[in-house]
Amino acid sequence: LASGSDDKTVRVWNVTTGDCLQSLDAHRDWVRSVAFSPTGQQLATAGDDYYVKLWDTQTGKCLNTLEKHTGIVWAVTFSPDGRSIASGGDD
Repeated sequence: LASGSDDKTVRVWNVTTGDCLQSLDAHRDWVRSVAFSPTGQQLATAGDDYYVKLWDTQTGKCLNTLEKHTGIVWAVTFSPDGRSIASGGDD
């Protein structure tokens, strides 16, 4: 399970134990949406800083920052094959 927060972080949780497995300093403002890729190897995040970011779930490394939005990004999701990301925002 992954969660985003107003403290600008994304946390990845073990749902069985409740332990926090990773804490990512993800965005410069509120994190509004998170989504795992179909394989679980990547995590997409979106936030009030107008960015969509792609993360490696094993290392916690940011793989890419997508900077095309001009407003808050409210939602992010992967396509079923995991090759594309869709995002929606105020713009």
